Amino acid sequence: MAAELNERAQHLLKALTERYIREGQPVGSRTLARDAGLKLSPATVRNVIADLEDLGLVRSPHTSAGRVPTVQGYRLFVDTLLSVKPLEQQTVEELQENLDIGGDSRDLVETASSLLSDVTRLAGVVTLPRNEHASLQRVEFLPLSNRKVLAILVISDTEVQNCILNTERDYGAAELQQYSSFLNEQFAGKELKSVRATLIAELKETRENLNRMMTTAMTMADKMLGEAEKGSDYVLAGQTNLMDCDELCNVTTMRHLFEAFDEKREILGLLDQCVESEGVQIFIGEESGYQMLDECSLVTAPYSVNGKVLGVLGVIGPTRMAYERIIPIVDATARILSAALNPKD
Repeated sequence: MAAELNERAQHLLKALTERYIREGQPVGSRTLARDAGLKLSPATVRNVIADLEDLGLVRSPHTSAGRVPTVQGYRLFVDTLLSVKPLEQQTVEELQENLDIGGDSRDLVETASSLLSDVTRLAGVVTLPRNEHASLQRVEFLPLSNRKVLAILVISDTEVQNCILNTERDYGAAELQQYSSFLNEQFAGKELKSVRATLIAELKETRENLNRMMTTAMTMADKMLGEAEKGSDYVLAGQTNLMDCDELCNVTTMRHLFEAFDEKREILGLLDQCVESEGVQIFIGEESGYQMLDECSLVTAPYSVNGKVLGVLGVIGPTRMAYERIIPIVDATARILSAALNPKD
């Protein structure tokens, strides 16, 4: 698409988009002629705008004489016309200071989500780390009443997960300690995904050769890891900031958006698409494939530990967001979160 535009048309599209992002009002030809800094008459500008409209890059909302960018216009602007400036050192230092908190990964994820929201005044979202790349450090089983067992899973020295297992009978503390010791001897230090695959294979193929204690321990561990794998989730902060965005303040739009935040499935599906990508990814409006995000843009970047991507973080806001500012914030936060999560030597 950029190849179809001459330098003048690209310059005017850039000026129009920047003006609209800044002020939120349709941009007329006289204003654009002045903003663009080119010695062009309003009539010439109108002709260029008409060409941009024919290409589907701008549109006229309602009966306004001005124009606003379309999703395709924003995409061209972001991909080829946008000038992204390095993040201010003060902002970088603020992010680093706030994420240098120690604690487990959940604490860091919640802090990162809040920081993204606070710095951008939009909604910050961070997925919880994907457990399949994490390693098992320790397992503990504690007895509860009514045929229940509390399973405690310590992952990679930084995260603790608890889940309650329903069992066929009550178990005593000494018996559960045996199971914990057996599993820790067999699997401590191995990746969770590998541990579960081994458990399933051994339970299926050699159940008859395992004694009762080993079988029970491995069955409990399989249930526990199954519960841990269901934990795909994200932490969202600042969603009420979106109520201040003119483009999203329509009651129906806001209701659908907040329902999606609560239900999570669609948002998680979109974020999962970003996990395998490198660097910053941007979904503008209908590009997300989810109708409730048609008026929104999502800017994401992956975060990692020891070179393995564990999740993604990002900012959700209106399509009329300050991309040149949001993109470096998201990119820097992902890098700083990765550094905070990596084990310190």
